[in-house]
Amino acid sequence: MFDYNKLTGRIIEKFGTRKAFAKATGYSENTISKKLSGKTPISTNDITEWSSPSFLDIKYSEIPDYFFKLKVQVD
Repeated sequence: MFDYNKLTGRIIEKFGTRKAFAKATGYSENTISKKLSGKTPISTNDITEWSSPSFLDIKYSEIPDYFFKLKVQVD
């Protein structure tokens, strides 16, 4: 399972709300919520589009930090 906290922070930083981000991507707010909670996978097309300068402006070298950071489970 991936940790999307940094991605969520970037969404809020750039769009103000997840709702505004959802509108910009063409997804429903519910779909974005499911993607960010790990209930629905984030596709490679999503990663390509969302990291672009017109969306979240995430550098190629930073993509793993935003999309592939593993959730740490504390026992």
